[in-house]
Amino acid sequence: MSCMYCDNTHEKRAELLIEVGKLPHSTLFILKNQNHLGRVVVALDGHRTEVYEMTPEEREGFFADVAAVSKAMSELFHPDKINYGIFGDGVPHVHMHIVPKYKDQLQWGHFFWDKGEVEVTLSDAEYQKMVEDYKRLLNIK
Repeated sequence: MSCMYCDNTHEKRAELLIEVGKLPHSTLFILKNQNHLGRVVVALDGHRTEVYEMTPEEREGFFADVAAVSKAMSELFHPDKINYGIFGDGVPHVHMHIVPKYKDQLQWGHFFWDKGEVEVTLSDAEYQKMVEDYKRLLNIK
């Protein structure tokens, strides 16, 4: 079975994600479902299914990438809080969901969860602007 984070031709990947670009130790993706505006996924470069399988250098680099992305998210979307989630049940590859949370919106005061929530999609131009904004702030070519 192929991994959607390792295989850039994976059908599910194209359905769910828009690739922004490569960071030093990971790849940044925007989720097409933007029910939490600005939500992204940072996926480790190289296939690992558990954090403990990562080398110390991979862990340090991955979490540095996560910190850089969350700082960019804060600058772009001004959330009241950012949630971080590593699950891997459905896609066994180390990746982190970075989810901006807003006090006056969906699920404030609870962990984020998509099940049963309305999917929010943006226009192609809105996704493209988000890609460009993240690239600019993170110096992604």
